Amino acid sequence: MNAVNPRRWWALTVLAAAQFMVIMDTSIIGVALPEMQRDLGFTQGGLQWVFNAYVIAFGGLLLLGGRLSDLLGARRVFAAGWVVLVAGSVVAAAAGTAWAEILGRAVQGVGGALIAPAAMTLLMMLFGHDSRELGKAMALYGAAAPAGGTAGVFLGGVVTEYLSWPWVFVVYIPIGLATLAAVPALLPAVQGRRGSVDLLGAAAVTGGIALAVFAVVRAPEQGWGAPATLLELAGAAVLLAAFLVVQRTVKQPIMPLGIWRTPGLATANLAMALLGAAWIPMWYFLNLYLQQVLGYGAFSSGAALLPMTVAIMIFMIGITARLLGRFGAKPLIVIGMLVLAAGVGVLSLVRPDGAFAADVLPASLIAAVGMSLAYIPAMMSAMSGVRPEESGLASGIVNTTYNVGSALGLAVMTAVATSRGAAELGDLSQLTGGFRAAFVGAAVVAAAGGALTLVLMRGRKASVAADARPEKARA
Repeated sequence: MNAVNPRRWWALTVLAAAQFMVIMDTSIIGVALPEMQRDLGFTQGGLQWVFNAYVIAFGGLLLLGGRLSDLLGARRVFAAGWVVLVAGSVVAAAAGTAWAEILGRAVQGVGGALIAPAAMTLLMMLFGHDSRELGKAMALYGAAAPAGGTAGVFLGGVVTEYLSWPWVFVVYIPIGLATLAAVPALLPAVQGRRGSVDLLGAAAVTGGIALAVFAVVRAPEQGWGAPATLLELAGAAVLLAAFLVVQRTVKQPIMPLGIWRTPGLATANLAMALLGAAWIPMWYFLNLYLQQVLGYGAFSSGAALLPMTVAIMIFMIGITARLLGRFGAKPLIVIGMLVLAAGVGVLSLVRPDGAFAADVLPASLIAAVGMSLAYIPAMMSAMSGVRPEESGLASGIVNTTYNVGSALGLAVMTAVATSRGAAELGDLSQLTGGFRAAFVGAAVVAAAGGALTLVLMRGRKASVAADARPEKARA
């Protein structure tokens, strides 16, 4: 057994900061979207690609990031991810057209896909010697996600209001450089192992996800039964089927299919996918409702979302971890998804002449409680049954399902909202009707997630690899 790393808690600070920044990268652009739409010429439906370009690249390449982490060493891949993220931030900040912005966001997503699985592998190595320490470290690491969401919402509002939207990307540059400077001193150097990279599999899964989202986004405009839509959906299905075939035939796949025999893994990932498919559309359309219907500025919109994001952070840190230890994952996921459905359902009652205190605040806090109860238990459940050497892969899978669910959910709800009038920027009644339809759809998805978890998940408590052992590492 290797010696306990004396710098592990300082190292956790770096890893939690990475989680913070990766999640902030999805939330910081929310309140800046209307400004970006005006400056770069995005359509109302096309605006979602500022978000989806990131999550498709992030979710589609997470498995490849996990594989590269195993082969090249987690610390090396972690650092490379920050280099790519900084480069993408430069492109996104300097963008003068919609397509350049989408490219920059996609490059940022590639960086995040390298950072996230490498960070999880390093965390498991640093704290795998003690299940109690590992649980505490996982809770702190998990809490960095809502903290990043909170900071992103508020910082995005401040920056957009008092500087300009490109600065929401500029902030990543000094933070990324500072993180890179801390990596050699705080993170353990990890030996890679020999093997090959399944580039064909990575290309197939990323292309399939991207094509599916692209088809759903374009469907309201060209018709769900149009030949182009059907061809795009068929192409996505072929690519995803090809991915499964490749995983069965190559010697070293990026996702060995045998991992799905791990008890509870499939159900936990289904819950994460549906959680993302409900939460992200709610967050996206709530941003637009505040600014495009209620007339909030960027700063006011960010401030309006702070109670929700602060509530998530408080619940995850102070309450969810205790409840998880007492009741286990399944009850919390089921209750959390149903509470989320209730909160989003109340949001579906928003009015064209609504008010924050009546139409937004109570519903958003209810939704925040639901998200807080479901997210960490689903994540822990997905990780709890795997072997320590599979932790990076399991982390990549669960993050992939959450982000793919987010992208597909947002694409579907945008299509629903557009068909119900959300493209009519000059008509508040029509615009609100479209947003209400999206909230109803997100509530249905969350309720379905709770019901499916209740039926499919075994009644067991989630514990993170109590017998985990760190792999060999050099301090």
